Amino acid sequence: MARHRPPPGDDISDDSDDAALFRSAIGPVRELPPAALPPSRPRPRPGTRMADLDEAEAKGEFLRLLHEAPVEAGDTLRHRRDDVPARVLKRLAQGDYAAQDELDLHHASAAAAGSLLRRFLQDARDAGAHCVRVIHGKGLNSDGVPVLKNLCDRLLRQRGDVLAFHSAPAAQGGTGAVLVLLAPRRG
Repeated sequence: MARHRPPPGDDISDDSDDAALFRSAIGPVRELPPAALPPSRPRPRPGTRMADLDEAEAKGEFLRLLHEAPVEAGDTLRHRRDDVPARVLKRLAQGDYAAQDELDLHHASAAAAGSLLRRFLQDARDAGAHCVRVIHGKGLNSDGVPVLKNLCDRLLRQRGDVLAFHSAPAAQGGTGAVLVLLAPRRG
């Protein structure tokens, strides 16, 4: 491809002459008003990603518990959070922690027992109790599975303020009662 070269006799003018020549050819111009900046994309609303993940995990755990085999009359209830040492659960099973308060759920309906248990745990924690006993009964009079015992097992596993629980030693109610360790109250 050949480049266009000016004939040898022409003087090459500098850039300022070219700009002046262009302006004279165009004529007078008027400056446009400054244009507004284009609208920026709106910032996304702050999300609650961790809360959503926690909620999904809790729902998954709840659904998993629903599909587990129910607790039978003679079964021992036991559970501890991952951050609670195994020796704490062992001491709880042996009755080494003194129960500072007690709730007896005998003869309560499942709905009433759930409400009573939630309220009792909140009140006990507000009062500064660290260990409580919940008497749910062995479920010998229940048709099939012990309703209150299963309710206690499911509800206690779901609560964030419950560190661990274990069926009480024989002298304190055996498999008809459960000892519950509560997290200390904050603030």
